[in-house]
Amino acid sequence: MSEARPPFPPYTPETARPKVQAAEDAWNTRDPQRVSLAYTVDSVWRNRDTFITGREEIIRFLTAKWEREQDYVLRKSLWGCLGNRMAVRFQYEWHDAAGQWWRSYGNELWEFDELGLMARREASINDVAISADERRYFGPRSAEEHGIDIPLR
Repeated sequence: MSEARPPFPPYTPETARPKVQAAEDAWNTRDPQRVSLAYTVDSVWRNRDTFITGREEIIRFLTAKWEREQDYVLRKSLWGCLGNRMAVRFQYEWHDAAGQWWRSYGNELWEFDELGLMARREASINDVAISADERRYFGPRSAEEHGIDIPLR
């Protein structure tokens, strides 16, 4: 059985922003089990060129992701919403096993069920190599930073 995840659709910008922040906060824990609970048991994803169905595959995918993308830190911004759908832009920083830092830029399309669980996620992501001194994210946002839009570059 799945727990409801308010706020529920239909979304307005005011009700969608806390949902986006909650997703950012959860992903910044880098806890695949915790993150998976925000998705329906049969959630369908496209992440770059990978297609995933269900919480068990989500957990396996995120486990491998965060083993590869070390010291991962994420920021998300609401782009728009309509009914039970949202468009979100994001950036995250991480380094690989060799120590090279990356900033990954992306856009996501989300679709929610009536319980506020994400049933569909489509993510397009591009990675840009950065130096350690170009980093701008050093941990989860403080409460004072919630709602601040992320820069384009």
